[in-house]
Amino acid sequence: MKNSSAPLSDAIITAISRLIDDSQAETKREPSHSDLDFIVSRAGLSKEDPKSHGQAVGKAKRIRAVLSWSLENHPSNGEQLVKLLIDMVCGCGGFRSQSNNYVGREHIETLRQAFKFEGYELSEDGNLRPAILDNLPEEEMTQALLAYAQRARKGVLDAALLVGTGKDLLEAVAKHVLTVKWNISDPKGNFPSILGQAFTALEMKTPQHKPTTGEPAIMRYERALYELGCSINLLRNKEGTGHGRPFLSTITHEEATNAAQSIGIVADYMFRKL
Repeated sequence: MKNSSAPLSDAIITAISRLIDDSQAETKREPSHSDLDFIVSRAGLSKEDPKSHGQAVGKAKRIRAVLSWSLENHPSNGEQLVKLLIDMVCGCGGFRSQSNNYVGREHIETLRQAFKFEGYELSEDGNLRPAILDNLPEEEMTQALLAYAQRARKGVLDAALLVGTGKDLLEAVAKHVLTVKWNISDPKGNFPSILGQAFTALEMKTPQHKPTTGEPAIMRYERALYELGCSINLLRNKEGTGHGRPFLSTITHEEATNAAQSIGIVADYMFRKL
């Protein structure tokens, strides 16, 4: 399944705005303002576009304003716009050094690093794809999985899976914890067992640890997180992940969004304990 969205962060907003900034150039580059009209509308963000309010702003400032609003208010629309921008710049020849619309090596490299921090790879010719996490060093793997968790907390359904692999995010986090803490690279057992091992490795409580009188309230919270993780796993679509559907077809979009947010909450807490 081809990804229709891309990560969105402050660093990406800054880098991608500079990608289309031709205010200091002698010759204006494509995409034009008219081109931007089209993709901003397609992403459902026309109302947040300064141009639609009669403001005369450059392309970079315009896109920065739209994406900054989206980051705070509607990340999924902003992520769609980021992907549309990458595809449009690529289609205009912005990643090809021989093109009149070439954006420059420095701007491309800055954007590549911003995407890398979010667990994505941007090739020199403008092809954006999720990083193959199995090939990443431990520190970069931690950062990439944390980026997925933070996207999931925002309700981004794609983040419930490691895009392009069909692997469950929470299970991947649990296995990564066991690799880091116990040097176990291929833990055995079902999901509840693997998640329980990861919780134990992080000195977090599960229902296997019976409550004691006067124990800190956070221990009850950790048991609830474990139960939450296991309950979400039951909602997972075990057969359709190749089609990009992280949850069962009987789950509504609103329920799936909430479940993705819950995955992010559990994973984020685990990383804070790592």
